[in-house]
Amino acid sequence: MSSVAGLLMDLIAIPSVNPAFCDDPSVHGEKRVADYLADLARKKGLSVSHQPVRGSRRNLLLTYRPSGRPRYRLLLAPHMDTVVASKQQLQPHCQLGRIHGRGACDTKGSIAAMLDALIALIQSENRPRQTEIQLACLVDEEHGQLGSRAFAARAKPFDLGIIGEPTSNKVVTAHKGVMWFELCTRGKAAHGSRPSLGRNAIALMATAVHYLEGEYRSRLEDSKHPLLGVPTINPGSIAGGQQPNIVPEHCSLWADRRTLPGETYRAIAKEVIKGLGALGVRAQLNYRQDAECPALETDPSHPWVQTLMRQRRQPLPIGVDYFCDAAVIAAAGTPCVVMGPGSIDQAHTADEWIRIASLEQGRQAFLQFMAQLP
Repeated sequence: MSSVAGLLMDLIAIPSVNPAFCDDPSVHGEKRVADYLADLARKKGLSVSHQPVRGSRRNLLLTYRPSGRPRYRLLLAPHMDTVVASKQQLQPHCQLGRIHGRGACDTKGSIAAMLDALIALIQSENRPRQTEIQLACLVDEEHGQLGSRAFAARAKPFDLGIIGEPTSNKVVTAHKGVMWFELCTRGKAAHGSRPSLGRNAIALMATAVHYLEGEYRSRLEDSKHPLLGVPTINPGSIAGGQQPNIVPEHCSLWADRRTLPGETYRAIAKEVIKGLGALGVRAQLNYRQDAECPALETDPSHPWVQTLMRQRRQPLPIGVDYFCDAAVIAAAGTPCVVMGPGSIDQAHTADEWIRIASLEQGRQAFLQFMAQLP
């Protein structure tokens, strides 16, 4: 078994479920994985530090510093947390050229490929003489992106950031943003036998859903990004009323809105409320205002991005539908791309896996790119 495959097997066996999804202290939190990585990195000659995020949660920063004063800086940034995991999913195993287990591709595969490549680099004669390289293993990507937000707020901009996500080792220069919003309608309660005396909040919400799925969706399809396609809307959950014989006075809906570069939460909220108002539906729209999840769009002509694409024999940049830490870090001044082994199709699945060939190719791609840096 290769060193990178063995490292990934070890990482999968160490639980790091995001605490937002699990209250079992034996499996939640990133500290166990961070301690393992810190110990390994320290033994291999990397500088190890921790960055406080919230409470006991900390980003792990593993840094290679050249002997001279660095002129350039490269960031590698995968995340340590995973979605929920069963006991079976925390028991990694190999089968038919694949490694199975929670986090195999999202994103412990990226951690393993990046760290194994960085260790090989600093032990070789090709290590950069003018470039500092930092591997930032982040917390909380799967929930509120607390790790990347804390990192972006404190770190000086890098020349390039490579954010680890399962892209099949392709260079992604754009990803969609995401906005979750709650839509609330208010009615007037009355006896179910006399509905005319009340105002049905569920009926008002039905009009709202029809608008979102019809006119609003059609309007979104008029906006198309060359790499990301069109923005989308998905009404995902709904609740309202108390019992059948009471006219409901309240109904709420949660929706998932995928955004394109340049769109803002405020403008989206204003547009939805205006559209509903034109239909006679008065609604309240609530969204989180302290942690926007914007879209990413990095200039593919950036010299380091061009080098990375050329090495990957990728003639054109690509975009993806999902959101990740890249846009958060890019908003603070570091141009970012997304790249890592494995496929997003396997992320979050009951049987998450990664092809060992993809893992090893990712490790080689990171090593090749870092070895040519000045």
